[in-house]
Parts: sequence; structure tokens; C-alpha cells
Amino acid sequence: MPRSWELEGRTAVVTGAARGLGAGLARRLAGRGMRVALLGREHDTLAAVAGTLGTESHAVEVDVTDDEAMERAAGEVTRVLGAPSVVVANAGVAEGGPFETSDPETWRRVVEVNLVGSAITARAFLPGLRAGGGYFLQVASTAAFGAAPMMSAYCASKAGAEAFARSLRAEVAHQGVGVGVAYLHWTDTDMVRDVDRHPVLRELRGHMPGPARRVYPVDRVASWLVRGVDRRAASVYAPPWLRLAQAGRPLFPLAVDLLSRRELPRLMRAHSFEQTGLLGAGGHIEERLIDRTPAGPSE
Repeated sequence: MPRSWELEGRTAVVTGAARGLGAGLARRLAGRGMRVALLGREHDTLAAVAGTLGTESHAVEVDVTDDEAMERAAGEVTRVLGAPSVVVANAGVAEGGPFETSDPETWRRVVEVNLVGSAITARAFLPGLRAGGGYFLQVASTAAFGAAPMMSAYCASKAGAEAFARSLRAEVAHQGVGVGVAYLHWTDTDMVRDVDRHPVLRELRGHMPGPARRVYPVDRVASWLVRGVDRRAASVYAPPWLRLAQAGRPLFPLAVDLLSRRELPRLMRAHSFEQTGLLGAGGHIEERLIDRTPAGPSE
């Protein structure tokens, strides 16, 4: 597979593109001369981002966890912009709080969007990627290999998304399709800012080593990911020093256990910790859209 390829004139698809990293990726890919399809739950916000790109673009309102809707979205994108060469499974949500008292529906929704939604995205767009020897980038997280307390659904879903992408890579490599996993740390999105509103989560982050606490601007993170797209990289690290953290991966569970045993009892005594619900502006909108969705027939 080539070390780099020409992106200009090709079509890119970004899920979760209404704001934050998704919008940043759309802008960066458009800056490379790509046509960009922006997928998400909020058509007006997606269309507003599309209007800033300065390149041919198309906004599609769709729930990434809906198989049939994503199949229709893939057909629409292909008709309007052409078969995709790059697909970035970026859509994601998070919630925080003790697992035992977590709301089952909210917990399940995090896994559905972050893991199941990524798989549905891949399934919908693989025919186009295969036809053009394209590249699928799964946005994961350091949570995939450094699970943290109070974030069980997010950590489980990101570990699953990493495993899914690695399995898919082995499955489609002989068909000329590249698959990468992007490992992100703290990015300056409304989701991360929402995390810091909750004292227990904020203080747990504060006990990380200095470099690991740093929050990186969206545009900088997007630039690292697009560099990975350009190279069709199997692993993309944002920031790049996270590559070194992979070497310590077997030690992370022990470190997290020791920190949690020491700090969690004190933090839980000092602060009441109710469930956060879905975090960030996108999460709050997701909750409202779920509330408006009519219930299906009971079994």
C-alpha cells in the first residue's frame, strides 16, 4: 500500500461532523481539495459547517446506529459527490458516573454510537472504499488501552472500536482498503469541557502526569489525523508522543487501579457524584433527539 496518496479531487466522509473534531476534520480535508460529506444528527448545523469549507460538500442528517438510514446515506453521498475514498468514523458520545447507578439506556447508547455506529458506517461505505482502494479511519481514544473509572461505557466502546478496526484491517487489506485507528487524548471539544464541570472527573484527570493532562486544540488534532489519512497509516496518534505510551500499555491497568484505590474514596466523600448524562453539546442534543423518537412496538 502506498506511503502517501493524492487526496485532491477525491471524496471524504466524516461522521459526527456538526462540531468539534468532526468539523475540524471536514475543514482540514476540504483544505486538501477533497469533496466532503458531513454526516450527523443535526442537518442545519452540518449545513452551516459545510458552508465554510470552500469546496464541494454535502450534509446528510442520519443516525449512525440506523443500518437502513446509513445505507441510504451512503447511496446519497455516492450520487452527489462520488464514491468515497476516505471515511472517518468520528461520531461519538460519552457519559460519566459509577457503573452501578448508571442509566441503562444512556450506557447502551454510548456503546451503540461509538462501537456499533462505527461498524455500521464501515458496512455502509465499504463497497465504495473497495472500488477505489480507499481508507477507513476509526477514531478511538487512549481509553482503548487506558480504561478509567467512572467512564465504563466510553472505555468499553472505544476498546471495542479499536478491536473492530484491527479485525477489519486484516479482513480487507487484500482488497486494497486501508484501515487505521486514531488514538486521541484530551481534545478541546465541548465534551471534554463538560467533563471538567464534574469535580470527580476533573480531579481524576488532574492526577495524571503533566503531559497527559494537556488539552490540545481541535485544529491541531485534526491536522495530525489528516496526516495519518495522507499516509494511510495503520495507527494515528494525536498527539504523536502517544506512540510511546503504547509500550507501557500492559502497565496501565495496574497504574489506574493504584490511583483509583487511593483517590476515589476521598473524592467520593468530598463530592457528590450524580450521573453526568451524555456529555457535551452533541450529547445533550442526542438526548433530546432520543426523547423525541417514538417508541417502537413492544414485543
